[in-house]
Amino acid sequence: MRIALIHALKHSIVPIEASFARLWPEARLMNLLDDSLSADLARDGGLTDAMTERFLRLGRYAADTGSDAILFTCSAFGPCIEAVARAHAPMPVLKPNEAMIEQATGRGRKVGLLSTFPPTLVSMPPEFPPSIELVPKLAEGAMAALDRGDRATHDRLVVEASRSLRDCDLIALAQYSMAPAADEVAEATGRPVLTTPDSAVLKLKKMLGGAPG
Repeated sequence: MRIALIHALKHSIVPIEASFARLWPEARLMNLLDDSLSADLARDGGLTDAMTERFLRLGRYAADTGSDAILFTCSAFGPCIEAVARAHAPMPVLKPNEAMIEQATGRGRKVGLLSTFPPTLVSMPPEFPPSIELVPKLAEGAMAALDRGDRATHDRLVVEASRSLRDCDLIALAQYSMAPAADEVAEATGRPVLTTPDSAVLKLKKMLGGAPG
């Protein structure tokens, strides 16, 4: 199976490739990166028709290469990704967090949503069912540290922020780039931790007929 991975941040590439290598190594991956998407979203202050059209063009390119599915790894662009999914149905087109949200909904009622990108805490909560009590938390400064190439500081700030979520049933890490810190967050909080890349790979594998992960 050929899976197109579409990224708005270069930091997402290594975590999702690591999840595929561990959970579904047989899949063939193609990476598309437009690292101006997140900067333009922050500049515009919200999603625009022009942004949706950019996503549609990315989706068309991925589909034209013969991809069997498309996985977006950028968590703040839900409506744009939904437009791509409508355009390419019935081919699987996954938002980065939908698989993790499904897992979280089945495992707890009070979910700590930990993010390093402020727009995610606006776009992602409405994707959870109303039965879930969400506790959003921003790891301030973590994304800037990662942009500087300082993974250690990023992970430290993520772990520090997670400590305020210890009364939740579980913790969901909103960005793909946060996945390498999952074990440290689990140790610091004593809570189960879900990551977007692992959940997405397992969902795609099941949808496309792979053996259970």
